Amino acid sequence: MGFGSTRAEARQLVSHGAIELNGHKADIPSMLIKSGDIISVREKSKGQARIKESLDLATGNGLPQWVEVDVAKLSGTFKQAPDRADVARDINESMVVELYSR
Repeated sequence: MGFGSTRAEARQLVSHGAIELNGHKADIPSMLIKSGDIISVREKSKGQARIKESLDLATGNGLPQWVEVDVAKLSGTFKQAPDRADVARDINESMVVELYSR
């Protein structure tokens, strides 16, 4: 969605309770989401400058087609799971399988 500039920062935002999933506080970074879920920044966290800066940077670089973000409301909708062709080419799938098969 672009609320964090890195994955680590996005996980921290979720862990610290700055993110909502379908109107409920989300505090587990590994929560599973499905198509149509709405992810937004909680009211008390909307003033954080790092969230606004990260979102401006992400929208400037282009967001993936499987998410739709409303910058004014600081929320977004997860439209669908990405296809294999949509995932970045620098990911070596065989290494991921090898790591998790141990």
